[in-house]
Amino acid sequence: MCGIVGMTTNKSFNKERFIESTRLLTHRGPDEEGYFFDKVAFGHRRLVVIDKDNGKQPMSYKNCTMIYNGELYNTEEIRKDLIELGYSFIGHSDTEVLLKSYYEWNEKCLEKLNGIFSFAIFDGDKLFLARDRVGVKPLYYSINGKDIIFSSEIKSILYYLDNSKVDEDGLKELLGLGPSHTLGKTIYKDVFQLKPGHYMYFDGSVTIHEYWNVSVNNFNLSFDDTVKEVRNLLEDAIKRQLVSDVPLCTFLSGGVDSSIITAVAANNLDSLTTYSIDYEDNDFKTNDFQVSKDLDYIKYVTNMYNTRHIDKVISQEELVDTLKRSVELRDSPGMADIDSSLYWFCLEIKKEHTVGLSGECADEIFGGYPWFYRDTDSTIFPWLRDLDARVDLLKDEWRESLKIREYVKDKYDETLAEIENMDSHQQMMYLNIKWFMTTLLDRKDRMSMGASLEVRVPFADHRLVEFLFNVPKDYKFYKQEKGLLREAMKDLLPKEILNRKKNPYPKTHSEVYTRLIKDKLSEVIKDKNSILNILFKKDRLIELVNTGGESFEKPWFGQLMTGPQLLAYLYQMDYWYKKYNIELV
Repeated sequence: MCGIVGMTTNKSFNKERFIESTRLLTHRGPDEEGYFFDKVAFGHRRLVVIDKDNGKQPMSYKNCTMIYNGELYNTEEIRKDLIELGYSFIGHSDTEVLLKSYYEWNEKCLEKLNGIFSFAIFDGDKLFLARDRVGVKPLYYSINGKDIIFSSEIKSILYYLDNSKVDEDGLKELLGLGPSHTLGKTIYKDVFQLKPGHYMYFDGSVTIHEYWNVSVNNFNLSFDDTVKEVRNLLEDAIKRQLVSDVPLCTFLSGGVDSSIITAVAANNLDSLTTYSIDYEDNDFKTNDFQVSKDLDYIKYVTNMYNTRHIDKVISQEELVDTLKRSVELRDSPGMADIDSSLYWFCLEIKKEHTVGLSGECADEIFGGYPWFYRDTDSTIFPWLRDLDARVDLLKDEWRESLKIREYVKDKYDETLAEIENMDSHQQMMYLNIKWFMTTLLDRKDRMSMGASLEVRVPFADHRLVEFLFNVPKDYKFYKQEKGLLREAMKDLLPKEILNRKKNPYPKTHSEVYTRLIKDKLSEVIKDKNSILNILFKKDRLIELVNTGGESFEKPWFGQLMTGPQLLAYLYQMDYWYKKYNIELV
C-alpha cells in the first residue's frame, strides 16, 4: 500500500512544493519515495509489501507512467494472460502487471482486476485515474480550469488551495450525514472523490465513467448450492489475500467474521499471529448492540488454531490523546474514539507486522446489522436513527438555511434511484454498500495507513458482493442473523463462535473516559469562536456535556456513536475547524 499525489504542471508549477505535498503522505509509505515530472507530476510514497527491488514507483513502460496504491489478488492469472500475448516481466510485483495490463487493454483492464486499488497513468497526452469497485482505496481530486490535482488523501490537495473552504453543501454533509458522506463529494468546496467502481480521463477536461456496480438478477440456486458458493468464494478471497513478502497477521475479535478469516489463514500458513484490542478500566455493560465481551470467545479460536495471540489494551488517556491525530488522518471529524482506538491498535500491530486481514464488510453483505430486519420499512438511512435530534441541536438560523432533513432525504432517494427493480432487502443492502460500508472502509484505510499498516478486507471481494446482492433474504437469515455465512463456514469454527450473537467493534465503557472527554469539551465550548458555538445552541451543548452525551438519546451514527462518543465527535469537530483553518462560505 502507498500514497499517491499527482497534478498537471502549468507555468506556476513548483517542484519543491510538490515534493512537500507528497511527503504529507509519508505515513502511507514510509519506506521509499519516487517522482516523475513531465506534463504531469507524479509523487509516490511506498510501503513495501511485495517485490521490494522491482516494484518501485513511479513505474514506466513505453509511453505510460503509473503511480498506484493498492494490491492485486489475481496478479498471477493476469501475468499469465499477458505472457501469452508476448509480454515479459522484470520482477513479480503487481505494479508491473497492472501497468502492462493498462497498456494492453486500456480501461478494459479494470474488468480483469481482483483487488483494492487507486491509480493514475499518464500516456503522454492524457491522465487516466481509476478506483476499485467497492472503494477500499481512496482517491480525491480538485480541478481548476484545465488543471487537476489528485491524491490518496485530501491534505495534499488542501496544501494547494488558498483556504480550506466549506460551503452549505459541505455543512449539510457534515451535520446531516457525517461521518458518512455522499459518494463523489467531500465536505470541502471544490474537492471531490472519484467514486468506487469509476474511472476518469483528464486531458484539460474531465470525463468520468462507471465500470462496475451490483445489478438485480434472478436467483435460482438452492440453499445448499448457495452455501457451497459462499464457501468457495469466501475461502478463495481469503487465500488470495494471504500473499505477502512481509509479516502478515489477522485481527481477531472472537466474532464470526474475524474468526472465519483467522481459521482460513491458519489452515494455509505455517504460523499465524492474531491481535485483539481491549480498554483499560473498562466497565463493560451488556446492551442491545454489545451483548458479550470478546476475550473468552477469542480464546476458543486461538486454542483451536494454535495462534500466537496478542491482546492490546489501550488506556483511557491514550484513547483521548489520539482523537486529534485521527482527525488529521481523515482530514475531517470521524468516528470519534472508534477511530482513535483503531489508529492506536494499528500502531501497536505495526511494531511486528506490516499486513493484517480484517473482517470489515461482512455485515453489509450478509445482513448482519439490526436494521436489516428492524428497519425494513425505513424511508431514511437507518444508521441516522434520529435526524430530527441532530437538526434540533442547530441554532435556528442554521436549521432554516441548511434544510438538512430535505438534503438527507434527497440523498436517500437518489441512491435508491440508481438501480431499478430492487426489492426491499436489496434496497437496504444497496444503501449499506454505497454508504455505511464505504464509511467503515474510509475509517479502516485512514487509521491503518496512518500507522503504515496495510489492512486487507476479504469480505469486500467484489465477487462476494455481486453474488450476495441477489441472494434471498431468507437464505441470509437462515436460523439467525448471518445464518448463511455461519452455515457455509460451520466446520471451521467452535460452536461457541457459531452461536455467538453479533457484536460490533469494541468501544470503551469507562467513567474515566467520560470524565476526560467531558473536561475537554467543557473547555471547548467556553471559546466563542468554536465552530460548536457558531452552529449549535449553547444550552444544548451544556446539556450534552453535563449528561455525558446521554441527552442525545440515540446513536449519532451507526450503533456505537452514543454518549461520550458523541462528545468526542464534537471535540473532533472543534479541533478540525481550528487545525484546518476552515472558512465557512
